[in-house]
Amino acid sequence: MSSPDPHSKPRLELVGSRQLPEWMREQNVSFAFTTYQTGKLFLIGLQPEGRLSVFERTFNRCMGLWGDGQTLWMSSLYQLWRFENVLEPGQTADGYDRLYVPQVGYTTGDIDIHDVAVDADGRVVFVNTLFGCLATPSETHSFVPLWKPPFVSRLAAEDRCHLNGLAMRDGRPAYVTAVSQSDVADGWRDQRAGGGCVVDVASSEVVATGLSMPHSPRWYRDQLWLLNSGTGFLGTLDTDSGRFEEVAFCPGYLRGLSFVGDFAVVALSGMRQNRTFSGLPLDDNLASRQADPRCGLQVINLVTGDTVHWLRIEGIVEELYDVIALPGVRRPQALGFKTDEIRRMLRVGDEQAL
Repeated sequence: MSSPDPHSKPRLELVGSRQLPEWMREQNVSFAFTTYQTGKLFLIGLQPEGRLSVFERTFNRCMGLWGDGQTLWMSSLYQLWRFENVLEPGQTADGYDRLYVPQVGYTTGDIDIHDVAVDADGRVVFVNTLFGCLATPSETHSFVPLWKPPFVSRLAAEDRCHLNGLAMRDGRPAYVTAVSQSDVADGWRDQRAGGGCVVDVASSEVVATGLSMPHSPRWYRDQLWLLNSGTGFLGTLDTDSGRFEEVAFCPGYLRGLSFVGDFAVVALSGMRQNRTFSGLPLDDNLASRQADPRCGLQVINLVTGDTVHWLRIEGIVEELYDVIALPGVRRPQALGFKTDEIRRMLRVGDEQAL
């Protein structure tokens, strides 16, 4: 029996459903997603002949994403990065129509940044999970706190409730998700199965309870959507009654939600071996459907709840955190810090007077 080659690269395979590339072409959209497990930012677009284009860069523990096609924000282990597309409209570079370059980085320390968003004034707002608050970057400090949920008595680096998700509405922070309402260090781990909640940021009112590790709240088409991750369901939340309406079951641990027209794009994680993922209602929901947990993306019809397209990831990548749609982008790429291209990327701004 031969032993594994120590110099061989870890296996990574991405397989899309047969009509996924055509759907992406029709919708004129590409995707970006992160995996903190292997520290990769993936950019998924289309090659000129219509096949999937897969581009990846390495960033340690990359997680939260925000993008508008021109700008990307991404959190990593102890930094928050802003990427800018350096290509002009209609310009391409080696067949790519977007080239995202990390232009600005804030060193925040390891505060476990989860969701990231940009408000109507252009200010970056992120979920500071370690301190259990919403925050914004600082020129002089690790962060500036903006808001904390009512059940967290004070800011402390203790990850008390595992605040994780942020929904923007009309350019303002509107709702957040937390795994628990715990007010002790690491208390959320004891409340994973049913201690999850949604909080209205403006009123600081808890509008829903009894969820299982909720993530990725998003306000879309006058509804609050979220992932009840510990059960495997995508659904909507009535913020008046607190009722969660299940729309679609996805075979995996859900984190990362974006929208394209009449479709939701959900990120799934397949790893359930550690304590964080085990012992959840998701286990029984998978077993009752005779399904194994998957890693990848699923495209779900919002009207029918059917999964119409998918991207499965197998091999070294088992967990995803966030996914965003990049409308109007055909084939994106990015620069990182592991290779020399970034040394040679020079772009001169318009001349200004002294």
